Amino acid sequence: MMRRVAVTAISAVAAAGLAACGSSTTAATGSAAGSASCSYKSIQSELYQRGVLTVATDKPAYPPWFENNNPADGKGYESAVAYDVAKQLGFKTSQVRWAYEPFNDSYAPGPKKFDFDINEISYTAQRATAVTFSSSYYDVTQALVALKNSPIATKHTPAELKTYVYGDQVGTTSLQFINTEIQPTATPRVYQTLNVVKAALQDHQIEAFVTDTPTAQYIAADEIPGSEMVAQFPSTGEHYGLLFSKGNPLVRCVNKAIATLKANGTLAALQKQYLQIYLDVPTIKP
Repeated sequence: MMRRVAVTAISAVAAAGLAACGSSTTAATGSAAGSASCSYKSIQSELYQRGVLTVATDKPAYPPWFENNNPADGKGYESAVAYDVAKQLGFKTSQVRWAYEPFNDSYAPGPKKFDFDINEISYTAQRATAVTFSSSYYDVTQALVALKNSPIATKHTPAELKTYVYGDQVGTTSLQFINTEIQPTATPRVYQTLNVVKAALQDHQIEAFVTDTPTAQYIAADEIPGSEMVAQFPSTGEHYGLLFSKGNPLVRCVNKAIATLKANGTLAALQKQYLQIYLDVPTIKP
């Protein structure tokens, strides 16, 4: 589902934090404890519930990130990533519990009823003032969805892109992308959920919306008859991170797990399995 980050370049401070972490720390964590133990036993005091890894996401849980609206089945890119991270931390599949957390609530300040949230949540410096992010488990591009045979399907030069009426979900980096990168003449229409955005396109209330590329491809192919993914935009450095309560020390060990999954090829294999068919698309420049 579209969600998610400032498409402007990561701030110098955030970039420096990410560089310092390499593959095993993040901008939101200190450089502390690189050598501290990340054994199953040692992290129990850092968990929301001892003996259980509590993972949150939104409802519905959309393909290709999840399948059958069932995060617990281990299918779909984000579900698979969550279980592979859990395995690296020493948890059995039966010890992973899923919790519901609305997207817009996930990055709000305050305590969390989960260990981490995986929900296509992009890192932004603003969000990181209230919550802590892991290192990247997926690098994001944004894409444009419109109805087939609409003018934007063939007329999308930078100047032409500014002339259309867009809509998107409140609080998302896709909405921010429209405002900061496309900069349309008409103020984009804002909706509470992606489902309402999709309905607005079908009802011709808007001419296009933006979301992450795999989601855009899935929506156009399977959810909105007569729609198409026009193209994707160039990468802006946006990435998804697992989201934790602010300062949660568990992020240190999760970053180590993500680094291992990158190094051993697991993340690349999962992306090929679940996302590759959605990514071979043309690129346009806003």
